Amino acid sequence: MPDVISFARGAPSLDIVDVEGLKAAATRAFDRDPGGTTGYGTAVGYAPLREWIANKHGVDPSQVIVTNGSMQADAFLFESLVKAGDAVVVEKPTYDRTLLNLRGRGADVRMVELETDGIDVVALEALLRDEGVRPTLAHVIPNFQNPAGYTLSGPKRQALLRLAEQFGFVIFEDDPYVDIRFSGESLPTMLSQDTAGAVVYASSFSKTVCPGIRVGYLVGPAERISEIQRLATNTYISPNMVAQSLVYEFCASGDIDRSIATVKAALAARVQRLTAALERDLPEARFQAPEGGYFMWVELPEGTEVDRVFEQATQRGVAFVKGTDFLLEGGENTLRLAYSGVTEDQIDEGVSRLADAVRAAQGAPA
Repeated sequence: MPDVISFARGAPSLDIVDVEGLKAAATRAFDRDPGGTTGYGTAVGYAPLREWIANKHGVDPSQVIVTNGSMQADAFLFESLVKAGDAVVVEKPTYDRTLLNLRGRGADVRMVELETDGIDVVALEALLRDEGVRPTLAHVIPNFQNPAGYTLSGPKRQALLRLAEQFGFVIFEDDPYVDIRFSGESLPTMLSQDTAGAVVYASSFSKTVCPGIRVGYLVGPAERISEIQRLATNTYISPNMVAQSLVYEFCASGDIDRSIATVKAALAARVQRLTAALERDLPEARFQAPEGGYFMWVELPEGTEVDRVFEQATQRGVAFVKGTDFLLEGGENTLRLAYSGVTEDQIDEGVSRLADAVRAAQGAPA
């Protein structure tokens, strides 16, 4: 079998990680604050990084908690808010780990269709007003959504804020890809427009520094963050101070800006290459090229069985994630391609193999 070309993992390839910058940041962290870097710290995270994040979002540090990755942040928020039987709105499709976490808590997961400009707010309002569903929270990935790559429009952000205030639910603005925009215009976060204390915002340094750093955070009303702090204290006393101190030095020095610029330039080129390859080798596929982030959603012709495509692709040494992993039902002809972890010259060969796999799965000659 040929070497595997993987469109499966949402992580940057090593060639676009600023290894030298990270090494220098680690040295500064141990030199400048050996006590804070090596000590336990507190459950809210490394104080200088917490303040840097607060300044970034224009909030008081009491509204920020820094965690071991954004998935830890998600888990804390779900634990503090979601009980068995509670209705929770998510996008259709949505991140597979979010689905697993919520279903593991016994939540009544309500999927609302995801359109190319974000969640269908008309359908959401009908769910709330006509069906009388009263969700505890709505989980939304507003920028370059995982798995679809779509971005929530400005008017839909306003509509969500209005609905959250009117019907009393929390908007969980899960935003790890916000800084990885390589085309189009940036949009203000819902957090920055929230006047009712309805938004809890999450992000991560895994996509802008490196995935192995495992540093994420939550921003929200101080009372809610204080409640989550108690959960964090009981879970791990404090998160990883070494990693957080390193991230602070990387951010405070401005190295993060250079790193983000490198990542954006590389991913923009990869999307261009991927789009051209799909148009050439899989012209019957439907997709929208994203303006940022790591992922592209691909819809194959009706009747194509993604399980069969997956089997054929495995035999040909190309990996992807089946669309059905991101849904409670449906999506049997869809898949997610992550272009972040492949180099440009792997993309053409990877899509060629994928096209062969699709033809084989459909019963046509490869």
